[in-house]
Amino acid sequence: MSEREPLPDWPLFGMTGDVRPALKAARAAGGPLVLATLISVEGGGPRPEGTQMVFAPHAGEPAITSGYFSGGCVEGDVADHAFACLRDGSPRTLVYGEGSPWPDIRLLCGARIEIFLERVEGGDPALSELLAAFDERRPVVWVSDGVIRECAPDLSPWPEARVVRHHEPTPRLIVVGGDPTALAIAQLGAQAELETTLVRPKGPAAPPPIPGIAYSRAEPAEAFATIGVDPWTSIAIATHDLEIDRAALRAALPSAAAYVGLLGAKKRVAERLAPLRADGAPEHLFAKLHAPIGLDIGGKAPWEVAISVIGEITALRYARMSGSTSTTAPASAA
Repeated sequence: MSEREPLPDWPLFGMTGDVRPALKAARAAGGPLVLATLISVEGGGPRPEGTQMVFAPHAGEPAITSGYFSGGCVEGDVADHAFACLRDGSPRTLVYGEGSPWPDIRLLCGARIEIFLERVEGGDPALSELLAAFDERRPVVWVSDGVIRECAPDLSPWPEARVVRHHEPTPRLIVVGGDPTALAIAQLGAQAELETTLVRPKGPAAPPPIPGIAYSRAEPAEAFATIGVDPWTSIAIATHDLEIDRAALRAALPSAAAYVGLLGAKKRVAERLAPLRADGAPEHLFAKLHAPIGLDIGGKAPWEVAISVIGEITALRYARMSGSTSTTAPASAA
């Protein structure tokens, strides 16, 4: 195998936190790949344990590279070792920081990190299961010692395992609306790697000219059923139409969505929810409603609201993942 290409001057490959699309591209290219996993972090590194990178040759194309560990301190060296791993097939552990055999490679944050490299063949059954679960929105666990690996919904790691990585479905975002604020929320959601759909009942036939988002003209209940609402879904209701708002809330609140947010002034929340209560909606459903939507950052311009909404969704997602109770749905606002 020829020497690897240098990493690009602009590390756009590091702007993704989910390497499964890169794994899919590498498998489609037909060759083996190297999966690098951050297995230990001491001293507050920039990325948490479980962070991954993918390296793979791509015949006639630039090599596939995705993810990052340090923001530039170690990625080039990791790439060198990854392509050596491709050549000899032997798994290896890289140490940077205290105790590293490469003292000239320093992490500016002062952390000590360990990165495990494993060569994975394109036809590996565990890789096939991981990507099938990715497409089917199923959570799975990847367990590997670098030679033997498994991927399944519920796995107990064996003593020799070096990598135990839980993979959840891609976070999904449904935005109901069509004004500049709704468009900003949808665009920022897509840029933040949320699987994003804009729902605008009876909207224009042509989709909005925003890359990376899907579009539905259906009524909220029909759109939600078609898209599929699961525990990894967030719903942002951002219209200026009371009837559409209420229709969206009727469909969203009983759903499995982890987050439901409603755009609008706080003083009008009770008025907007009154018809739903009158229709007999159970009170506990309102406890997960975030109204007004988003973090209170003080801004009301479209991008400011979008930042507050995506920030709130992200904060709640990581709070749930960590088991924290520091960020909870503001039931009192409902």
